[in-house]
Parts: sequence; C-alpha cells; structure tokens
Amino acid sequence: MANIKSAKKRIRQNEKRRLRNKSYKSFLKTITKKYLKEKDPEKKKELLKKVYSAYDKAVSKGILHKNTVARKKSKLTGLLGG
Repeated sequence: MANIKSAKKRIRQNEKRRLRNKSYKSFLKTITKKYLKEKDPEKKKELLKKVYSAYDKAVSKGILHKNTVARKKSKLTGLLGG
C-alpha cells in the first residue's frame, strides 16, 4: 500500500477509471453482438452507424486505441454483406 498522499490518490483515480472503462467495453461488446445477430439488412445498417459512433466515442475517451477501433470497424463492415 502506498504511503504518499499523491500515490494514494492515483490509486483511487485508477480504480475509478478501470471500472468506467470496463463498463464501456462491456457496452461495446453488447452492441456489437446485437449488430451481428441482426438479420434485416436495413436494421443492420442502422445498427452499424450506432456501433461506429460508440467505437469512435471510446477512442475519444481513451478507452480503446484508434488502430484497434479501425480494425474492428473494418471487420464489421466486411460482415455487413454476409
């Protein structure tokens, strides 16, 4: 356990961020699975827009790296047709 006040604060901050990131990553997985299970092409396109938006938001918040998101978005777009 840390003795220095700033180190204790850093531990508290890291824990808050870890939980927030974990929650958002879980949300991303859920919305992605909804997209993958959808059969109707029109609904699938609408869901893809929401998924893209959610992933872009994750990048701006620093939850995921931009290249990770680019890879995932590319893969999902490829699955749109099939």
